[in-house]
Amino acid sequence: MEAPQYVAARVQRALAEDERTTELGVRVDVRSDQLYLRGQVTSADRRELIAKVAGEAAPGLAVHNEIDVVSVVEPVREEQL
Repeated sequence: MEAPQYVAARVQRALAEDERTTELGVRVDVRSDQLYLRGQVTSADRRELIAKVAGEAAPGLAVHNEIDVVSVVEPVREEQL
């Protein structure tokens, strides 16, 4: 069986390199046959796509998608420094 840190690294690389996601901000943890995804994204569609790519990169592991969807809004006025 492959070491958990190698599986996590493979999944993170897939998330970064897959043209569907190009995601660098998601943390990947592997425990036994469980894969945990944590972080923040801006849409539910993106959240699901990340889980799909992660599952493809680590077949046979149960994917737990704990990624939060946050809304990003433009500032109302210019910030004064």
